[in-house]
Amino acid sequence: MKLGLLGSFCIFFQIANTADAQTPKAPHEIVSQAPASAWRLVNNDDVLKIQLPTGPVYIELNPILAPNHVANIKLLAREQFYDGLSMYRFVEGFVAQGGDASNSKVTKHAKKQLSAELILNSKKPFLSVTALNMVDGYAQRTGFFSGFAVAQNLQATQTWQTHCTGAFAMAREDALNSGGTEFYITLSAQRYLDKNTTVFGQVLSGMEHVQKLDRSPTHGQVFNHIESVRVLSDIASKDKQRFKVFNTSHDDFKTLIEARKNRPEAWFVAKPNYLDVCAIKVPVSTFTVD
Repeated sequence: MKLGLLGSFCIFFQIANTADAQTPKAPHEIVSQAPASAWRLVNNDDVLKIQLPTGPVYIELNPILAPNHVANIKLLAREQFYDGLSMYRFVEGFVAQGGDASNSKVTKHAKKQLSAELILNSKKPFLSVTALNMVDGYAQRTGFFSGFAVAQNLQATQTWQTHCTGAFAMAREDALNSGGTEFYITLSAQRYLDKNTTVFGQVLSGMEHVQKLDRSPTHGQVFNHIESVRVLSDIASKDKQRFKVFNTSHDDFKTLIEARKNRPEAWFVAKPNYLDVCAIKVPVSTFTVD
């Protein structure tokens, strides 16, 4: 059988297209080629901006898992409670903690102590989580909910946010319900803290500014001064920064998980078919508005 030049080209084109379709995309390709539907616009009213001398830190709050803590820290921000306080504790590779080290500042309407919100308990399985289906040493199930790394019991009736890098949580003393104003940001994954403190947010942008904080006080200088803490929706006319987070319930995110379990790039020879919940950073896209 003879094939003309056009026929040969069509067959080659079909084979090439089939090969491309069968070649798994690398993680960065999945993210860069994702459609608009794969991204979720972050609500400005759920974004906390912490202005530090090193730069701004933006945090997405998690009102589903810890509604009382989210509401209270918004009150604290709107009362300008944190203005002039400091990030007074920095433990290398662990946490950066801020608030009122003297515990003497008075609030107006916000509470200084809250009942801990360690776990969201639900009568029915909370199935809005994109599960990793991986063995985990700290929980029976792990996955992602609305952009946050979370863990669950086997029945999915208990859900909590995990201490991955950039987790935003409430510090406390020995008493479980003693926290309310003193927050910390994890500098690396600290999963053993899970279910011991209330985690109620995740850094969207500015971890590099947290990492640049002073490690110890310098005589005669203010130690890691907090210039201000604001809810982004309250300053939206001045701060034009906006955020989109990869939609963790989208099929493209599930594809991203698989690509991170077994990296398809030619460089990788070992493919473990495994992924820890803190090993995948949910992509964040930043942009400004006019």
